[in-house]
Amino acid sequence: MKNLSPKALWEHFYSLTQIPRPSGKKEEVSAFLAEYGKSLGLETIVDSIGNVIIRKPASPGYENHPGVILQGHMDMVPQKNNDTVFDFEKDPIEAYVDGEWVTAKGTTLGADNGIGVAAAMAILADNSVVHPPLEVLVTVDEETGMYGAFALEGGLLQGKTLLNLDSEAEGELYVGCAGGVDTTAKFHYTPVEVEEGDVAVKVTVKGCKGGHSGCDIHLQRANANKLLFRFLKDAVANYEARLAYVEGGSLRNAIPREAAAVITIPAEGIDEIMDLVAEYEDLFLAEYDGVEDNIQLTATEVECPATELPEDVQDFLIHAITACPHGVYRVIPEMPDVVETSNNLAMLVTEENCVTVMCLTRSSVESRKEELQSIIESVFAMAGAEVVFSGSYPGWKPNLNSHILQVMKTTYQENYGVEPRVIIIHAGLECGIIGRNYPGMDMISFGPTIKYPHSPDEKVNIPSVAKFYEYLLATLKAL
Repeated sequence: MKNLSPKALWEHFYSLTQIPRPSGKKEEVSAFLAEYGKSLGLETIVDSIGNVIIRKPASPGYENHPGVILQGHMDMVPQKNNDTVFDFEKDPIEAYVDGEWVTAKGTTLGADNGIGVAAAMAILADNSVVHPPLEVLVTVDEETGMYGAFALEGGLLQGKTLLNLDSEAEGELYVGCAGGVDTTAKFHYTPVEVEEGDVAVKVTVKGCKGGHSGCDIHLQRANANKLLFRFLKDAVANYEARLAYVEGGSLRNAIPREAAAVITIPAEGIDEIMDLVAEYEDLFLAEYDGVEDNIQLTATEVECPATELPEDVQDFLIHAITACPHGVYRVIPEMPDVVETSNNLAMLVTEENCVTVMCLTRSSVESRKEELQSIIESVFAMAGAEVVFSGSYPGWKPNLNSHILQVMKTTYQENYGVEPRVIIIHAGLECGIIGRNYPGMDMISFGPTIKYPHSPDEKVNIPSVAKFYEYLLATLKAL
């Protein structure tokens, strides 16, 4: 990988893959980036939360040009295949070249946003690059709530134009994004004893593609939590099943790939449950034909637990999960190919005396975000759950007359003979949050082609990285 072109970019990306940097584990990677800036003799700032800012003086003749900020985030989404032994807190990413792509063995790659950060690092060290006064801003914990951007103080940045290097389709310029809010619903209960003579079965959904809960939500991929509860509703209603435990998904911003539940049933009903599992697997594969090709629904007898959910709480939970919206809620009427509002039914966690349900709702229209948020609240409130909202962040309103947009459109046309696509992305970018403390900041987002971010299938296209970097250099020269 280190021998790929542009060489410096890929070397820096390799260095980042060697540093464990899931969201929440920021100390080592923040210190690494700060030390890198200092090693180049550049002004380096680490703020109170761990964001790193590195300043590089303008190239000769560009001293009076308005300053430019290259911005990315240092954390990555920690997702792995169920059969992959890997500790994101300790282990380096095992990246490798697969044809025209770089991917990782059984885990997310961290190209989101390691490639963008690596590009900025390469520019900092290369004095042949022509650019205005430059700042590199690398934020912490973007993937779990954009905490670094939220904590960034006003007045700290000097530049007037921000290039966010965190998009995932070469040839596209992103000028707006969705805002989001987290919903957490808790079903509290007092466990009841399992009926004597019952046996236990663990039912597992796996093999779903998953993906980014914003960028991939329109692809109609299966949500493992939803599939599991379709089965559970039938099993409880018609086969005397009872729910003892459930878990599903692993991150709010990833479409759930796997989910599992432990159910109890009368011993004489075991064969019927196994048959029902097989029926639902066939049903899911048929329904998702052409979208999902590896959905697996399996059942295994396990040791019978001592307790299970009370029947009323179990039923309320099943009804709530069944009714909770997931997927696209509304598209932008003027741009029917662009999602406006969506929800990801992301995670289910069973702890002592409580089942917790976690969602991430996105919208580029604040009132629509609030509308869907209210619908979800009503679903869970009627089911008796405690509902809490947190982590709300704003969208980024597009400015189609922005100077940086015009410069980058012209530069792309001159270099590649076609116009780039101008896009509003249904995902959270830090631009909207940064713009709150820096009103008037001219912003745009772009990047190389990354497929299946937030999943173990994540991969980045090698030729697109070279083109992205070339385009970035040409843009800096044009500014």
